[in-house]
Amino acid sequence: MGVKSWSSKALVFWCIVLSLNIHVSLGAKARHFKWAVEYMFRSPDCLEHVVMGINGQFPGPTIRAKAGDTIVVELTNKLQTEGVVIHWHGIRQLGTPWADGTASISQCAINPGETFQYRFKVDRPGTYFYHGHYGMQRSAGLYGSLIVDVADGEKEPFHYDGEFNLLLSDWWHQGVHEQEVGLSSNPFRWIGEPQTLLINGRGQFNCSLAAKFGNSSVSQCKFRGNEQCAPQVLHVRPNKTYRLRIASTTALASLNLAIGGHKMVVVEADGNYVQPFAVDDLDIYSGESYSVLLRTDQIPSNNYWVSVGVRGREPKTPQALTILNYIPTPASKLPTIKPPVTPPWNDYNHSKTFTKSIFALMGSPQPPKAHHRRIILLNTQNKINGFIKWSLNNVSLVLPATPYLGSIKYGLNNGFDQKLPPDNYDSNNYDVMNPPVNPNSTQGNGVYTISFNTTVDVVLQNANALAKNVSEIHPWHLHGHDFWVLGYGEGKFKEEDESKFNLKNPPLRNTAVIFPYGWTALRFVADNPGVWAFHCHIEPHLHMGMGVVFAEGVHRVGDIPRAALACGLTGNRQN
Repeated sequence: MGVKSWSSKALVFWCIVLSLNIHVSLGAKARHFKWAVEYMFRSPDCLEHVVMGINGQFPGPTIRAKAGDTIVVELTNKLQTEGVVIHWHGIRQLGTPWADGTASISQCAINPGETFQYRFKVDRPGTYFYHGHYGMQRSAGLYGSLIVDVADGEKEPFHYDGEFNLLLSDWWHQGVHEQEVGLSSNPFRWIGEPQTLLINGRGQFNCSLAAKFGNSSVSQCKFRGNEQCAPQVLHVRPNKTYRLRIASTTALASLNLAIGGHKMVVVEADGNYVQPFAVDDLDIYSGESYSVLLRTDQIPSNNYWVSVGVRGREPKTPQALTILNYIPTPASKLPTIKPPVTPPWNDYNHSKTFTKSIFALMGSPQPPKAHHRRIILLNTQNKINGFIKWSLNNVSLVLPATPYLGSIKYGLNNGFDQKLPPDNYDSNNYDVMNPPVNPNSTQGNGVYTISFNTTVDVVLQNANALAKNVSEIHPWHLHGHDFWVLGYGEGKFKEEDESKFNLKNPPLRNTAVIFPYGWTALRFVADNPGVWAFHCHIEPHLHMGMGVVFAEGVHRVGDIPRAALACGLTGNRQN
């Protein structure tokens, strides 16, 4: 892949500038937005379909704020026949767990015609995004960028002359409701691979920007520039440094991004600064975000490809392409060589080399040296009454009618299953390398109740799916926290593997991947009162039950807005 040695002087320079402390300014302000969510016709890949947008925009409007600001979003549901919520991905919601935007966990879905106010603080600079978290509305196009700059009076801990924001997604021609029905049917109907990859909501299905370099019969795209599917060109000047903020809100696809002829220096991951390292290309999984620095040091009379391709699944989707345009070279001048080739989809060594090169910047918070509790989550594909589901420790998640936050705060024990979900699985007898001997599983909505302010280790254990020789990549996202990624391993996690944990400089993330037939170890401190989802960020997998729920210090949560709990058992309750 791409991980290249860098000169020692350059690395020392970046480590010094990146280690500068960021302080929140006293000049913080409230930023107000009025949004209406609705379906609309759009042509994201040059074919018209129904998409879910905000204020007539797809993707939704970009929120730009400064560290310490308060975001206030008045969200009106104009969907007519379905509820909606929005999750602010990567924002920890310190003191505002009801604003996390997770239906049945932190709040009730917002009914058609209703308006709900999200109000929360963005406490740290970084590259974030938002998306729907009800049903599979993210797949329908409900997403957008959320960028938090350093506070007034502070400087970004590295220099750049300009920046670009790249929000990556995947797109299907089959409607999301039809997808949901297929996933919940017997016989099972899988959604298949996406038809198109989108960069900032734009892609090309029936033509290619690089048709002349391919062997297929696909035609060359010819754009005037005002089409909804025309690529957004990245206009740069020679010999400058640009920051590319890259986030993936894909429903399924793991992606790889490369820029022809250019290296990238990774400096941020999920809103946390990392030790800078140079790459030729970058793997990004659903739910992750990165910042990279790009030096425009190539021949200025040429333009260069920006390519995004599928990883981790056998690709049946063409690359997404746009142009890095060196001003004053005309943007219409296509690159003279073919786009970068995406690494083979199943070259997991390539993926692991990149992932294992990410370390926290010197001076970043270090993890506690020991844990109070360890939860090992076995990820399996199972059957329940003939229906295909995903399970954790043989429990497939089905969310309750009353949000957990209200049920737990007000002691409504009949609001969800009081049976405690298991902290482990029968590791002595379960063979993670082969399909399950007994494929049957159970459904549940019990909660992992965690003692407040304790340290928790979570080991994500991957396994073989129902079919032989199949084990999939799963990116796992934790709400309300960042966690330290302590290590990765092959096969079944064993007690002695703890001795290999990185406690010196593990990266802080909110999303981490488990590779096929492997395990990933995470550590977090349960210091944020609330109820938090922890789930696979692949949209159909969550829909099929691949998630758990953590609750911590709920008795410490202050007043919850009445509108957040206006359903189920809390619907008639007065705060």
